[in-house]
Amino acid sequence: MHEIQVIREGSDISLVGWGAQLSVMEQACVEAEKSLQEGISCELIDLKTLLPWDKETVEASVCKTGRLLISHEAPVTGGFGAEISASIVERCFLRLEAPVARICGLDTPFPLVFEPFYMPTKNKILDAIKATVNY
Repeated sequence: MHEIQVIREGSDISLVGWGAQLSVMEQACVEAEKSLQEGISCELIDLKTLLPWDKETVEASVCKTGRLLISHEAPVTGGFGAEISASIVERCFLRLEAPVARICGLDTPFPLVFEPFYMPTKNKILDAIKATVNY
């Protein structure tokens, strides 16, 4: 049995993450819902485990919303978000209304002093939510 949790139900975009990134993603979901005139309804999913990961739950969410944003702290290249993206595109290609968005760490060595520039932030995620929904 896969460990997964839908933290927030939504209808406009699916957000997938795990670990410490979830609190940042939840803040972005709240901002997306309240800061825009029309409001964006975000479905937030905590994967909890990466191997195995629950493709069926993520697929059902993406089929409902038509959009997917993945966020994690690892670099974008070679990060697990690429695996999720590839699997969901294979399963949901005809249901996607926008390209899969990935908000991740930069493709550089981790800069301890410049962590705020490296890490995915609420504002980076919020910008990607808006761009994906308005694609």
